[in-house]
Amino acid sequence: MDSLPSGLSNTQKDELMDQVKQQIAVANAQELLTKMTEKCFKKCISKPGTSLDNSEQKCIAMCMDRYMDSWNLVSRTYGVRIQKERNRMS
Repeated sequence: MDSLPSGLSNTQKDELMDQVKQQIAVANAQELLTKMTEKCFKKCISKPGTSLDNSEQKCIAMCMDRYMDSWNLVSRTYGVRIQKERNRMS
């Protein structure tokens, strides 16, 4: 937080950091949804039409589940790594 404007109070700095964190979380969620949609559509839908057949529905559901599991694993691992780096630097 040292790089934040010096004219801000600690409370204002904390609020600003919270807003930035929320914006990052929204951007991450949007990226997740976009990537998941692209990848699962490409993998599961061979002939786009007005509806999904049973096999496409199952493929989409399984693909999205796997993608979410992978995303969560990477996010947790990244969080642990960041925490270890912070602890090492303190």
